[in-house]
Amino acid sequence: MPTRPGPWLAALLVLTLVRLLVAAAAPLSPDEAYYWIWSRALAPGYLDHPPMVALWIRMGTSVAGAGSLGVRLLAPLAALAGSVLLWDAAERLLPGRQAGIQAAALMNATLLLGAGAVTMTPDTPLLFFWTATLWAVARARTGNAAWWIAAGALGGCALASKYTGALLGAGLLLWLAGTREGRAWLRRWQPWAGAAAALLVFAPVVAWNAAHGWASFAKQGGRTGDWRPSYALHYVAELIGSQVALATPLVFALCVWGAWAALRAAWRDSTAALLACVTVLPAAVFVEHALGDRVQGNWPAVIYPAACIATVGLGSRLWRPAVALGLAMTTTVQAQAAVAPFPLARWLDPTLIQLAGWPGLAHGVEREAKHLGAAFVTAEPYGVAAELAHALPPGWPVIASGPRWSLLRLPSALPEGAGLLVQPARRREPPDPALWDGAELVGTLDRGRGGEVAESYRLYRVRARPGTVPILLPHPGVP
Repeated sequence: MPTRPGPWLAALLVLTLVRLLVAAAAPLSPDEAYYWIWSRALAPGYLDHPPMVALWIRMGTSVAGAGSLGVRLLAPLAALAGSVLLWDAAERLLPGRQAGIQAAALMNATLLLGAGAVTMTPDTPLLFFWTATLWAVARARTGNAAWWIAAGALGGCALASKYTGALLGAGLLLWLAGTREGRAWLRRWQPWAGAAAALLVFAPVVAWNAAHGWASFAKQGGRTGDWRPSYALHYVAELIGSQVALATPLVFALCVWGAWAALRAAWRDSTAALLACVTVLPAAVFVEHALGDRVQGNWPAVIYPAACIATVGLGSRLWRPAVALGLAMTTTVQAQAAVAPFPLARWLDPTLIQLAGWPGLAHGVEREAKHLGAAFVTAEPYGVAAELAHALPPGWPVIASGPRWSLLRLPSALPEGAGLLVQPARRREPPDPALWDGAELVGTLDRGRGGEVAESYRLYRVRARPGTVPILLPHPGVP
């Protein structure tokens, strides 16, 4: 690193330790439990996303077991490594300004990284590999041109984490084609070798899609191009509001200012053009998507590494209060996720909705299944089924049916007798009659924390419809 980190690196190590503790203490979210099931059926692709998150979970659980820490182990470590890479990239792109300290501090102050550092979703490896690609490009520009090959391989890993990684490739291509420095690079072989490396890394995902009717490409590609003017203003406002909250207010304002400054300077400064291309282009795509459909708040996380570097170029002293406010907000949210010190109402506490009460729900489901003499347990929402598979004892078969499950390489199950189906009470429709026969309501259960209900569930006695072939979900500790 061109600049000595000093106490900042020590602070980052302490922050990583805190994140590991939070990752171990906070229960798994439904999506994390779902991705854990992926990790028990490794494949080059899945219906919802490419395979990197499953591979990361498999590596973590092989070291630390199938609990929360094992599932999330690589998240705090990736945040640590990604922060160091962002530090070095900023020093190389903006030399002589102590840019690394400021950029890494701003990024770590965001809830987007703070939450991603204690959870495991496809955005976790995506953000790391996106940052690593930017770092490799910075090294290629200031050192050995062979770093373009590393940049391509890392960019391929970003694309194998989430299809949003394609926006990074598009931004880099725009910079290469649109700037004098970029066009000079295109006359050399190294960037082309990098592109080949990216395609090579991503090729297994393409092959999996080709063998499965392009299922994942079709599912994710179907989200593009929607246009619903009556909802556009609402969705755009929701997108902006989510970024103010998740980037934290001052960091968001500084990053918008920095990205705008980079865009204005792009015509005369190649570094500004690079930062603008990998920030403004993805941001524009997310805004375009919001014209027709909701943009989840975590999706734009990838714009912030370059935006944080661009912010340093402003020379603003507001970065210190921005970091202080962001870290205070992030610490509060992480504490609530891990130990819930604040008795917040449901609508004020997203950690309650996502994380609270799953072991208690599993205990209640087991009790009701014993009472009914159920032969199996199932749930229609994939996240609830995954949570039950992760939390119930191995003696209870948890089965699942439907397209997203049939693409997993897991054993099929033909349960004999009736089972217990769990369904959120907010769903108005009965259990899917294409999957289940003779659904009979037999009770209800609540999931929550400290007397606050996160969600209520209806319990049905059901039988698998003849002709369906559900799959058997794995349990922790069972081969």
